[in-house]
Amino acid sequence: MTIAIVLVLAAVIALILIVRGAVSSGIQISAGASLAHPIQPMDVEAFRNLADPAEDDYLRQRLPASELRRVRRERLRAMAVYVQLAARNAAVLIEVGQSALNSNDSETATAARELVSDAVQLRRNAVLALVRIYIALAWPNAGFAAAPVLDGYRQLHGSAMLLGRLRNPATPVRISVSF
Repeated sequence: MTIAIVLVLAAVIALILIVRGAVSSGIQISAGASLAHPIQPMDVEAFRNLADPAEDDYLRQRLPASELRRVRRERLRAMAVYVQLAARNAAVLIEVGQSALNSNDSETATAARELVSDAVQLRRNAVLALVRIYIALAWPNAGFAAAPVLDGYRQLHGSAMLLGRLRNPATPVRISVSF
């Protein structure tokens, strides 16, 4: 009973810290994020594998409970890294989109607005996914959902490619290893 209370308190404190950090920084780019920090390509297939409920079910059927909890926690930590990378890339793309908003070309300005909107939505989804991941770390049998981050990253990839082609057709834009 005491362990359950400690875990609940730890989860609540972690949730408060995550939400507080997300709210205090808002959706703004951190002071350290700039165009000097290039977008880091993300292996979407590996992320998709980590977030796949079918893969989780497969492991649940094949592993003993204690081993499943250990493996699931490792997978959740890896998933958190991918979500943080997606959020960081979205922050850089917000800055890229904001710099293109004042373009004289209406098509470029429209693509920039779409990119910024997609990136902001991805950052919001990333915060929620991190909360779910950290809750699942405290309770390894709890469900987790990173699908909104995966879907948002796919949409962000398309928006970034469109804006990149409009601004500089000779330079390809790549924010993922695979799609």
